[in-house]
Amino acid sequence: MKTYLNTDIVRYRTLSARELRDSFLLEALHVPGELHLAYIESDRAVVGFAVPKEKPLALPTPSQLRANFFLERREIGALNIGGPGAIVADGQTYSLNHLDCLYLGRGVRNVEFSSQDAENPARFYLLSYPAHAAHPTMLVLKADASPMDLGSQENANQRTVYKYIHMAGAQSCQLVMGVTHLQSGNVWNTIPPHTHLRRSEIYMYFNVGDQDRVVHFMGAPDDTRHIMVANHGVVVSPVWSIHAGAGTRAYSFCWGMGGENQDYADMDVLQITELL
Repeated sequence: MKTYLNTDIVRYRTLSARELRDSFLLEALHVPGELHLAYIESDRAVVGFAVPKEKPLALPTPSQLRANFFLERREIGALNIGGPGAIVADGQTYSLNHLDCLYLGRGVRNVEFSSQDAENPARFYLLSYPAHAAHPTMLVLKADASPMDLGSQENANQRTVYKYIHMAGAQSCQLVMGVTHLQSGNVWNTIPPHTHLRRSEIYMYFNVGDQDRVVHFMGAPDDTRHIMVANHGVVVSPVWSIHAGAGTRAYSFCWGMGGENQDYADMDVLQITELL
Protein backbone atom coordinates (compact mmCIF):
# COMPACT_ATOMS: atom_id res chain seq x y z
CA MET A 1 0.00 0.00 0.00
CA LYS A 2 1.54 3.28 -1.13
CA THR A 3 1.18 6.36 1.09
CA TYR A 4 0.12 9.71 -0.41
CA LEU A 5 0.83 12.82 1.66
CA ASN A 6 -1.19 15.99 1.25
CA THR A 7 -0.12 19.02 -0.69
CA ASP A 8 -1.33 22.16 1.05
CA ILE A 9 -3.18 25.06 -0.55
CA VAL A 10 0.01 27.15 -0.73
CA ARG A 11 2.39 24.62 -2.29
CA TYR A 12 -0.20 23.32 -4.75
CA ARG A 13 -0.08 26.67 -6.59
CA THR A 14 3.54 26.00 -7.54
CA LEU A 15 3.09 22.49 -8.98
CA SER A 16 3.63 21.58 -12.62
CA ALA A 17 0.98 19.52 -14.42
CA ARG A 18 3.00 16.35 -13.76
CA GLU A 19 3.49 17.19 -10.09
CA LEU A 20 -0.22 17.92 -9.76
CA ARG A 21 -1.03 14.46 -11.13
CA ASP A 22 1.50 12.80 -8.84
CA SER A 23 -0.01 14.54 -5.81
CA PHE A 24 -3.75 14.13 -6.42
CA LEU A 25 -4.32 11.38 -9.04
CA LEU A 26 -4.06 7.64 -8.40
CA GLU A 27 -3.85 5.74 -11.70
CA ALA A 28 -2.46 2.25 -11.08
CA LEU A 29 -4.91 0.72 -8.60
CA HIS A 30 -7.11 -1.20 -11.05
CA VAL A 31 -5.18 -4.33 -12.11
CA PRO A 32 -7.04 -7.50 -13.22
CA GLY A 33 -6.32 -10.42 -10.92
CA GLU A 34 -4.86 -8.23 -8.18
CA LEU A 35 -5.79 -6.08 -5.16
CA HIS A 36 -4.11 -2.69 -4.71
CA LEU A 37 -4.58 -0.06 -1.99
CA ALA A 38 -3.39 3.48 -1.30
CA TYR A 39 -3.27 5.32 2.02
CA ILE A 40 -4.19 9.01 1.78
CA GLU A 41 -3.34 11.55 4.44
CA SER A 42 -6.67 13.41 4.01
CA ASP A 43 -8.88 12.05 6.81
CA ARG A 44 -6.69 8.89 6.72
CA ALA A 45 -8.65 7.42 3.82
CA VAL A 46 -7.71 4.17 2.10
CA VAL A 47 -8.78 3.60 -1.51
CA GLY A 48 -8.20 0.68 -3.84
CA PHE A 49 -9.45 -1.95 -6.24
CA ALA A 50 -9.91 -5.70 -5.92
CA VAL A 51 -10.33 -7.36 -9.34
CA PRO A 52 -10.42 -11.12 -8.71
CA LYS A 53 -10.26 -13.50 -11.65
CA GLU A 54 -9.64 -17.26 -11.21
CA LYS A 55 -8.68 -16.96 -7.53
CA PRO A 56 -10.31 -15.01 -4.68
CA LEU A 57 -8.43 -12.03 -3.25
CA ALA A 58 -8.18 -11.46 0.50
CA LEU A 59 -8.24 -7.98 2.04
CA PRO A 60 -4.73 -7.54 3.49
CA THR A 61 -3.62 -5.67 6.60
CA PRO A 62 -1.00 -3.17 5.40
CA SER A 63 1.70 -2.17 7.87
CA GLN A 64 0.64 1.49 7.73
CA LEU A 65 -2.51 0.64 9.69
CA ARG A 66 -0.65 -0.85 12.69
CA ALA A 67 -3.66 -3.13 13.18
CA ASN A 68 -4.29 -6.83 13.71
CA PHE A 69 -6.71 -6.85 10.77
CA PHE A 70 -7.82 -4.22 8.24
CA LEU A 71 -11.19 -3.40 9.81
CA GLU A 72 -10.02 -3.45 13.43
CA ARG A 73 -10.51 0.34 13.59
CA ARG A 74 -11.99 1.01 10.16
CA GLU A 75 -15.06 0.71 7.94
CA ILE A 76 -15.16 0.14 4.19
CA GLY A 77 -17.50 0.42 1.23
CA ALA A 78 -17.08 -1.94 -1.73
CA LEU A 79 -18.78 -0.95 -5.00
CA ASN A 80 -18.89 -3.52 -7.80
CA ILE A 81 -18.48 -1.83 -11.19
CA GLY A 82 -17.83 -5.10 -13.02
CA GLY A 83 -19.45 -8.48 -13.55
CA PRO A 84 -21.18 -10.62 -10.89
CA GLY A 85 -19.10 -11.38 -7.85
CA ALA A 86 -19.17 -12.06 -4.14
CA ILE A 87 -17.65 -10.83 -0.90
CA VAL A 88 -17.20 -13.23 2.01
CA ALA A 89 -17.07 -11.41 5.36
CA ASP A 90 -16.34 -13.57 8.42
CA GLY A 91 -17.90 -16.59 6.70
CA GLN A 92 -21.02 -14.81 5.40
CA THR A 93 -21.31 -14.60 1.60
CA TYR A 94 -22.80 -11.52 -0.09
CA SER A 95 -23.49 -11.65 -3.83
CA LEU A 96 -22.96 -8.36 -5.69
CA ASN A 97 -24.09 -7.71 -9.23
CA HIS A 98 -23.09 -4.72 -11.32
CA LEU A 99 -23.39 -1.47 -9.28
CA ASP A 100 -24.32 -3.17 -6.01
CA CYS A 101 -22.43 -1.96 -2.93
CA LEU A 102 -21.50 -3.62 0.37
CA TYR A 103 -20.81 -1.75 3.61
CA LEU A 104 -18.53 -3.52 6.08
CA GLY A 105 -18.21 -2.10 9.58
CA ARG A 106 -15.56 -2.04 12.24
CA GLY A 107 -14.66 -5.44 13.65
CA VAL A 108 -15.07 -7.65 10.57
CA ARG A 109 -11.90 -9.73 10.61
CA ASN A 110 -11.72 -11.63 7.33
CA VAL A 111 -12.81 -10.29 3.93
CA GLU A 112 -12.41 -12.06 0.60
CA PHE A 113 -13.40 -10.97 -2.91
CA SER A 114 -14.27 -13.31 -5.81
CA SER A 115 -15.72 -13.24 -9.32
CA GLN A 116 -18.39 -15.50 -10.77
CA ASP A 117 -16.71 -15.47 -14.20
CA ALA A 118 -12.99 -14.82 -14.67
CA GLU A 119 -13.65 -13.57 -18.21
CA ASN A 120 -16.11 -10.99 -16.88
CA PRO A 121 -14.66 -10.30 -13.43
CA ALA A 122 -16.17 -8.31 -10.62
CA ARG A 123 -14.37 -5.02 -10.12
CA PHE A 124 -14.63 -3.91 -6.51
CA TYR A 125 -13.79 -0.27 -5.83
CA LEU A 126 -12.86 0.09 -2.16
CA LEU A 127 -13.08 3.17 0.04
CA SER A 128 -12.28 3.10 3.76
CA TYR A 129 -12.12 5.55 6.67
CA PRO A 130 -11.40 5.16 10.39
CA ALA A 131 -14.42 4.13 12.49
CA HIS A 132 -15.15 4.86 16.14
CA ALA A 133 -18.05 2.38 16.44
CA ALA A 134 -19.31 -0.83 14.83
CA HIS A 135 -22.20 -0.72 12.36
CA PRO A 136 -23.71 -3.86 10.81
CA THR A 137 -22.72 -5.13 7.41
CA MET A 138 -25.29 -4.06 4.82
CA LEU A 139 -25.72 -4.91 1.15
CA VAL A 140 -27.23 -2.07 -0.89
CA LEU A 141 -28.54 -3.03 -4.33
CA LYS A 142 -28.49 -0.47 -7.11
CA ALA A 143 -32.31 -0.58 -7.20
CA ASP A 144 -32.40 0.52 -3.55
CA ALA A 145 -29.80 3.30 -3.77
CA SER A 146 -32.16 6.32 -3.63
CA PRO A 147 -31.83 7.63 -7.23
CA MET A 148 -32.14 11.40 -7.63
CA ASP A 149 -32.21 13.26 -10.97
CA LEU A 150 -30.28 16.52 -11.21
CA GLY A 151 -29.27 19.05 -13.87
CA SER A 152 -30.64 19.68 -17.33
CA GLN A 153 -29.88 18.83 -20.94
CA GLU A 154 -29.63 22.55 -21.68
CA ASN A 155 -26.69 22.87 -19.28
CA ALA A 156 -25.16 19.53 -20.38
CA ASN A 157 -25.24 18.23 -16.79
CA GLN A 158 -28.30 15.97 -16.70
CA ARG A 159 -27.36 13.18 -14.30
CA THR A 160 -28.70 10.62 -11.84
CA VAL A 161 -27.22 10.36 -8.35
CA TYR A 162 -27.40 7.10 -6.40
CA LYS A 163 -26.71 7.24 -2.64
CA TYR A 164 -25.56 3.97 -1.07
CA ILE A 165 -23.90 4.74 2.26
CA HIS A 166 -25.48 7.80 3.90
CA MET A 167 -27.62 8.86 6.83
CA ALA A 168 -30.84 7.48 5.29
CA GLY A 169 -29.22 4.36 3.81
CA ALA A 170 -26.48 2.02 5.00
CA GLN A 171 -25.34 3.39 8.36
CA SER A 172 -21.68 4.20 8.97
CA CYS A 173 -19.42 6.18 11.27
CA GLN A 174 -18.20 8.75 8.74
CA LEU A 175 -18.13 7.12 5.30
CA VAL A 176 -20.55 8.58 2.73
CA MET A 177 -20.55 6.91 -0.69
CA GLY A 178 -22.54 6.97 -3.91
CA VAL A 179 -22.45 7.04 -7.69
CA THR A 180 -23.35 9.62 -10.33
CA HIS A 181 -24.19 8.65 -13.92
CA LEU A 182 -24.20 11.31 -16.64
CA GLN A 183 -26.99 10.93 -19.17
CA SER A 184 -26.03 10.53 -22.84
CA GLY A 185 -25.07 13.85 -24.39
CA ASN A 186 -24.18 15.37 -21.01
CA VAL A 187 -20.64 15.98 -19.77
CA TRP A 188 -20.55 18.23 -16.67
CA ASN A 189 -20.63 16.97 -13.09
CA THR A 190 -21.05 18.88 -9.84
CA ILE A 191 -21.78 22.21 -11.49
CA PRO A 192 -21.84 24.72 -9.89
CA PRO A 193 -18.90 23.41 -7.84
CA HIS A 194 -18.49 23.56 -4.09
CA THR A 195 -16.13 22.91 -1.21
CA HIS A 196 -16.82 21.52 2.26
CA LEU A 197 -14.29 22.07 5.02
CA ARG A 198 -15.98 19.39 7.11
CA ARG A 199 -15.11 16.55 4.72
CA SER A 200 -12.53 15.58 2.14
CA GLU A 201 -13.84 13.88 -1.01
CA ILE A 202 -12.54 11.27 -3.43
CA TYR A 203 -13.76 10.70 -6.99
CA MET A 204 -13.28 7.47 -8.96
CA TYR A 205 -14.20 7.85 -12.64
CA PHE A 206 -15.47 4.86 -14.64
CA ASN A 207 -17.39 4.08 -17.84
CA VAL A 208 -14.76 6.24 -19.57
CA GLY A 209 -13.85 4.99 -23.05
CA ASP A 210 -10.26 4.15 -23.96
CA GLN A 211 -10.07 7.18 -26.26
CA ASP A 212 -11.97 9.47 -23.87
CA ARG A 213 -10.96 11.50 -20.84
CA VAL A 214 -12.57 13.44 -18.02
CA VAL A 215 -11.13 16.87 -17.31
CA HIS A 216 -11.25 17.06 -13.50
CA PHE A 217 -11.22 20.58 -12.10
CA MET A 218 -9.70 21.13 -8.67
CA GLY A 219 -7.95 23.71 -6.55
CA ALA A 220 -8.71 26.86 -4.64
CA PRO A 221 -11.62 28.81 -6.13
CA ASP A 222 -9.29 31.70 -6.93
CA ASP A 223 -6.71 29.46 -8.64
CA THR A 224 -8.37 26.46 -10.31
CA ARG A 225 -6.35 23.74 -12.05
CA HIS A 226 -7.24 20.65 -14.06
CA ILE A 227 -6.17 17.00 -14.35
CA MET A 228 -6.83 14.72 -17.33
CA VAL A 229 -8.31 11.46 -16.00
CA ALA A 230 -8.67 8.10 -17.76
CA ASN A 231 -10.94 5.18 -16.86
CA HIS A 232 -10.65 4.03 -13.21
CA GLY A 233 -8.61 7.10 -12.26
CA VAL A 234 -9.04 8.24 -8.65
CA VAL A 235 -8.74 11.93 -7.71
CA VAL A 236 -8.30 13.14 -4.13
CA SER A 237 -10.01 16.42 -3.21
CA PRO A 238 -8.72 18.11 -0.02
CA VAL A 239 -11.15 20.13 2.04
CA TRP A 240 -9.97 23.39 0.43
CA SER A 241 -10.44 22.21 -3.15
CA ILE A 242 -13.36 22.35 -5.53
CA HIS A 243 -14.19 19.12 -7.37
CA ALA A 244 -15.98 19.10 -10.71
CA GLY A 245 -15.41 17.66 -14.14
CA ALA A 246 -16.29 17.59 -17.82
CA GLY A 247 -15.84 14.59 -20.10
CA THR A 248 -15.36 14.10 -23.80
CA ARG A 249 -18.61 12.12 -23.54
CA ALA A 250 -20.94 10.85 -20.80
CA TYR A 251 -19.33 8.84 -17.97
CA SER A 252 -19.89 7.76 -14.36
CA PHE A 253 -18.07 8.37 -11.11
CA CYS A 254 -18.14 7.11 -7.55
CA TRP A 255 -17.95 9.85 -4.95
CA GLY A 256 -16.98 9.19 -1.38
CA MET A 257 -16.44 11.39 1.65
CA GLY A 258 -15.19 11.17 5.19
CA GLY A 259 -14.74 13.71 7.93
CA GLU A 260 -16.72 15.64 10.50
CA ASN A 261 -20.28 14.91 9.35
CA GLN A 262 -22.36 12.80 6.96
CA ASP A 263 -24.74 15.49 5.70
CA TYR A 264 -24.85 15.06 1.92
CA ALA A 265 -26.20 18.61 1.50
CA ASP A 266 -23.42 20.24 3.54
CA MET A 267 -21.74 22.21 0.76
CA ASP A 268 -20.26 25.69 0.41
CA VAL A 269 -21.56 26.36 -3.10
CA LEU A 270 -19.61 28.60 -5.47
CA GLN A 271 -20.92 30.41 -8.51
CA ILE A 272 -19.14 29.94 -11.83
CA THR A 273 -18.46 33.67 -11.92
CA GLU A 274 -16.46 33.38 -8.67
CA LEU A 275 -13.88 30.98 -10.12
CA LEU A 276 -10.51 31.97 -11.51
